[in-house]
Amino acid sequence: MDAALDRLPLREDLRLHEAAPDKDGAPAWSIQDPVTNRFFRIGWLEFECLVRWPGDPEAIAKDIAENTPLFADRELVEDFGHFLAQHQLVRPSAQGVARLAAKAGGPGWLHWRWWLHHYLFIRIPLVRPERWLAAVLPFVRPLCSGPGVAAIVLASLLGIVMVARQWDTFAHGVMDILSPSGILGFMIALAVSKTLHELGHAFVATRYGVRVAHMGVALVVLWPMLYTDTSESWKLRSPRQRLAISSAGILVEVALAGLSTLAWALLDDGPLRQAMLYLATTGWVLSLALNASPFMRFDGYFIASDLLDYPNLHERSGAMARAWLRRTLLGWDEPDPEPVTVRQRRALVGFAVFTWIYRLVVFLGIAVAVYLMFFKVLGIFLFAVEVIWFIVRPFWSEIAVWRKRWSEVRPGRRFVLWMLPAVALVALAVPWPTKVEASGVARAERQQLVFAPFAARVTRVAPGGTVAQGASLAQFEAPDLSAREVRTDALVRALEQRLTGLVADERGMEQQKAATGRLQEQLAEAEAVVEETGRLQIAADFAGQWADVDPAVQPGTWVGTKTQLGVLLDPSSWVVDAYVEQREVERIEPGAQARFRLHQQWNTMDATVVSIDTTRTARLPHAMLAARYGGPIATQPDGQSSTPVEALYRVRLRLAQPLPQAREARGHVSIEAQSQSLVLRTLKRLAAVAVRESGF
Repeated sequence: MDAALDRLPLREDLRLHEAAPDKDGAPAWSIQDPVTNRFFRIGWLEFECLVRWPGDPEAIAKDIAENTPLFADRELVEDFGHFLAQHQLVRPSAQGVARLAAKAGGPGWLHWRWWLHHYLFIRIPLVRPERWLAAVLPFVRPLCSGPGVAAIVLASLLGIVMVARQWDTFAHGVMDILSPSGILGFMIALAVSKTLHELGHAFVATRYGVRVAHMGVALVVLWPMLYTDTSESWKLRSPRQRLAISSAGILVEVALAGLSTLAWALLDDGPLRQAMLYLATTGWVLSLALNASPFMRFDGYFIASDLLDYPNLHERSGAMARAWLRRTLLGWDEPDPEPVTVRQRRALVGFAVFTWIYRLVVFLGIAVAVYLMFFKVLGIFLFAVEVIWFIVRPFWSEIAVWRKRWSEVRPGRRFVLWMLPAVALVALAVPWPTKVEASGVARAERQQLVFAPFAARVTRVAPGGTVAQGASLAQFEAPDLSAREVRTDALVRALEQRLTGLVADERGMEQQKAATGRLQEQLAEAEAVVEETGRLQIAADFAGQWADVDPAVQPGTWVGTKTQLGVLLDPSSWVVDAYVEQREVERIEPGAQARFRLHQQWNTMDATVVSIDTTRTARLPHAMLAARYGGPIATQPDGQSSTPVEALYRVRLRLAQPLPQAREARGHVSIEAQSQSLVLRTLKRLAAVAVRESGF
C-alpha cells in the first residue's frame, strides 16, 4: 500500500446507508458517491475500517481485532484502502489532482479519441422528473393495487384466449410487420412501450421513497435506449422492494401487451387494430425474450440478483468461473474468490459459462448490425472495435494471467495443454466425410396437371383412382364455342350455295373470287373451332393415379384457367427437388447417394442425385417450402410467387422407392458430399464474404 494512501481522509460528501444484512446475518452498509451516484456495498469489516479511517493499517487491524469479534490484519486493511482509492472515495493527493487535471484537459467530445472511448455507451440525461412523479403517483397508485392488478390479469387472459381462437389472422398480421409501413409502426410501438417501461421503474421507485435523479436516453453502440436512474434503490433494506423496482418495467410492458391483445381481439380491422397488434407484439416478444434475460445487464439481471439476494452476480460468477477454469485446466491451486458451497459453486460456474456463450453470440450479432448500419469503411472500423473490445479484450486479459503464471503449471500438464490445440488443429485440417442438408419436395417424376383450356363449364370430372392411358379425365363445354360452330357452319353452307349460283353466271367471275376467299376464311375458322372443341376433352397422357380431385368442382360449374381440377401421377417413379445453399452445392456430384425423410416422420428412403442446376433458383415453385406458408425457406413475396432470400440451387434426386402415400410431400434431404476440412470450408466462406463485401 502506498505510504501516503493511509493518510488520505475520506471525502466529506460521501454518504453511508445501512443495507439489508447478508445471507449469513452479518450487517452490511452502502457507500453512496453523490458525484457519480454510485453505490458500493461493504461488510462489517469494511465498516470498522471506515470508522477508524485514516490511520496506519497495522494499527487499524490491531484495534479491530481487539475490540470486535472480527479477524483483521494489515493486508486486509491495505486492500480496502486500495478499493477506496480506486473508486476515488478519498481526497485526492497532489499527484491525484494532477492526474485529474490532465484528464480534464484531454480531448473533448469533438475529438475522435473521445468517440472511440465513449461510443459504446453514452448517457444523455433529459429530465429530472422527481416532482412530476410525486404529483402523478396518486393517480397511478390504483393500478398497482390488488383489484387493479387482478383486472389487468383477467383482461390479459381473456385477450389471449380470444386471440387463440383467431390465431391464423393474428399470425398473418405479425408477418405484415416485415413491410416498410409495418416496421415504422413497430418502431413507434417500441418507443411507446419503452417509455411506459421506464415510467414503471420511476413510479415504483417513487412509491418506495427512492429518488429518481434523472431520466434520459442511453446510446448503446449508437443505438438509442431510454433509461431511468434508480441507482439509489440500493438504499432500501428490503430485497422485495428492490425486486419490485427492478421488475416494474417488465410488468408494465407485459400488462400493456395483455391489454393490447384484448383490444386487438375486440376491434374491427383498421389502423387502431393494427396499432394494438404492434403494441402486443412489442410487449410479448421484447419483454419476455430480451429484457427478462439474466445474461445481459437488463432488467432480468437485476431481478435475478434481487431474487437471489446476490449483488454483482455477473462479476462474482465470472470470478468463480475463472478460478474453476484455472484449477481444472491449468492445475493451479487457485482458491475461490469467496467461500461457497459445492452446489453454489457449480451453479455460479454454469451461469458464468452460459453468460459468456450468450454474450459472445449477442456481441457478434451487434458487431454485424453495426457493420450493416454504416457505410463500409466506418462499418468495418466499428465492427473491429466491437470485436476487440467485447470479445478479444476479455479473452486476452485471461490469457495474460496464464502467461504471467505459466511457471506454476506442472510439466506434464504443459505437454497436455500444448497437445490439445495441436490435435484440434489436425482434426480441423483433416478432410472428414460430411453431408449436405437441405429441404425439398418429393413428387412423381411424371405428372399431368389438369386445368380448363379456357373459361368453360364442367360436364364431367373422373373420380379419383387408377386410370389407363387415354382415359378421359375431364370434359368441358363452352356455349360461345358452340355458337361459333353453328354460325361458322351456316356461313360455310351459304357461301357454298352462292358459289354454285355464281358458276352459271358469266358476269360473276369477280364476285366468285371474293366469295371463294371468304369461304376459305370460314373453313379455317371451322377447323379452329373443331380444334378448340377437342381441347375440351382432356385425356390421360399415361397410365397412373388420378388424385387431388377438387370436390367443389361439379358438373355445371364454371372454372377458369387457373383452377386445378386434379393431377395425374405416375406412381412408379418419384423424384425430390431439393434446394441447396450456394456454398454447399459445389460439394455435390451427380450419382451421390442421399437419404430423404418426410416431414414429421422418422423413416428415411434411399435416393440418388441425378442433376444439379447451374443457375440459382429465381422463383420457388413449391409454396409448401416457403416460410410464409410454414416451410423452412425464407422468401420474399414477388407477385404470385416467392423469391428465396438466400442463393439456392435445385438438386434433383431420384427415390429408390415410391412414397407410401403417393402424393406430393415436403421433407429433409441428407446428401453425401465431398470430404473437406473445416479449416478449408471456413477459409472459403471468409474469402467469399471478403469478395462480396469488398466493393466500396
